[in-house]
Amino acid sequence: MSKIEIMNEDLANKIAAGEVVERTMNVVKELVENSIDAKASIIKIELIDSGVKEIKVTDDGIGMDKEDSLLAFSRHATSKLKTLDDLFNINSLGFRGEALPSIASVSNVTLKTSDGKTGTYLRLHGGEIVENKSCDLKKGTTITVTNLFYNTPVRLKYLRSLYTELANISDYVNKMALSYPNIKFILVNNDKELLNTSGNGDLLKTILNVYGMVVASKMLFIEGENDDYHIKGYISYPELTKSNRSSMTLLINNRVVRNNEIIKCILESFHTYIPKDRYPYVVLNIEVDPYLVDVNVHPTKMEVKFSKIASLLSLIEETISKKLSSKTLIPKAIPTNIEDNYYKDNNIVFEVNDNLYDLDPKEKIEREERPHLEEIKFTFEEPVLKDEEGEKEEEFKEDPRIKNMYPVGIVHETYIICENENGMFIIDQHAAAERINYEKYYHALSTHSKNTIDVLIPYKIELPSNEYLVLEKNFAILDRLGFKYEEFGTNTIIIRTHPTWLPKYAPLEAIRKIIDIIVTNEDFDEDKFNEKVSITLACKMSIKAGDAISLEDMTYLINELRKTKNPFTCPHGRPTIIAYTKYDLEKLFKRAM
Repeated sequence: MSKIEIMNEDLANKIAAGEVVERTMNVVKELVENSIDAKASIIKIELIDSGVKEIKVTDDGIGMDKEDSLLAFSRHATSKLKTLDDLFNINSLGFRGEALPSIASVSNVTLKTSDGKTGTYLRLHGGEIVENKSCDLKKGTTITVTNLFYNTPVRLKYLRSLYTELANISDYVNKMALSYPNIKFILVNNDKELLNTSGNGDLLKTILNVYGMVVASKMLFIEGENDDYHIKGYISYPELTKSNRSSMTLLINNRVVRNNEIIKCILESFHTYIPKDRYPYVVLNIEVDPYLVDVNVHPTKMEVKFSKIASLLSLIEETISKKLSSKTLIPKAIPTNIEDNYYKDNNIVFEVNDNLYDLDPKEKIEREERPHLEEIKFTFEEPVLKDEEGEKEEEFKEDPRIKNMYPVGIVHETYIICENENGMFIIDQHAAAERINYEKYYHALSTHSKNTIDVLIPYKIELPSNEYLVLEKNFAILDRLGFKYEEFGTNTIIIRTHPTWLPKYAPLEAIRKIIDIIVTNEDFDEDKFNEKVSITLACKMSIKAGDAISLEDMTYLINELRKTKNPFTCPHGRPTIIAYTKYDLEKLFKRAM
């Protein structure tokens, strides 16, 4: 007797349900996607107890006739794929024909649908049709799912809390609303409305409906294209971030997807604009020929693969970087009685505070021992950097996005108070100096500047044997940077010449930090190395919070900051400047009501 048998349809549907329907959000996802494919203009999702008791999805789409409504609950029955070629040119959200039979197999389902000519009502219990009759002719479809997982108690047991289930559904519906701003989405749980979008096609207004006024007012429109891709959407100002990536919505031909390479690319485009482990608000739709993307990777259709990913990543980085570099990104200081609770609740990085730049006790130096600013910290060696032959490599110009500011004082020996005709500005002296030094060091490293200086007394550097072996293996890095050195005894080198861009007041400390970076990063990547050296030196070699500086120093700092490519944030993404407009000040003092 044969041991291999074809499993019955009920068992196959329950197995498929394990992949397609893991929680209440998956049910909502499949039903909403069917409504979108049915060309609905209004989709209403009504839940009872986060969908555990009941999920009801109503749309005004094209509906189904009686024959189609009966076939819809058969496994692999679909109207969206006819031939094998269609599988590589998918324009619909659903296409597998597994969702409805999988949902029906683990719940009780009622279907009410009409194509305007015939109306059909079906009631299913555990995937079996128990009632079939005619109904009214109101065009559209309503599907109600109750008692989810009633016949698979193990899955029911592992549903998360009602709050978590509702949060997952809400996040999904929010993303679908952002994907289809031309569709009106309504989400209700226990008779409480959670979302109601306009459906007028305005993406920014949908962002307002989903995230609120504060976020919508801080979004930047971006658009770009190349031979393979067209991208369009919104990114937030760098001041507006979250502690997780839930606010980053990626769409492929309006399909919500996940792709770590694209997320990484977006974050790299925001590099030095936002702090590490912070994420911007992003709604980005990528339009591409369906033949260049594969959405048939996983039953959830969230994972996608691209045939020309490098072209896409290059386009995204170029478009975002160009937009950020064209905008004035000084955060506006909001009075404390306006929306500060919103910022706290949503983990938005906005204000500068004293704790951002805590000093390492080992690095503290008595103020009277610190040299004068222009002697050391962030002075460019010349107005323009030059190569060995004296030719200009890059000319630094004042940034037109920042008008000249005039310092009038300093608070806590940390925050420089400035003014101009637009209002009052507060500059963090450490963050500003970091930005200036970072760009100076990065420019010198990336252009392979060969300007060097001989030291009067050679620097002797001794390392543990394990670190010296790594350094010895990477002597070529020191050569590239312009160092001249000799091995001197056991595990020791002496430095006789070093690059001129090292800080004049503490070259030995800077050399030690460069060597530390070399010996702790065995897998050498030049770009990452240049970045890490620049950030490390800029952070350690810049003036600190609490360092006393003169009014002349403040003026010099401001002028140098205006010459940088990104004067708005330090290399770690923290703000250098915040602004109080003249109107803000008048409002605070009740001169303007």
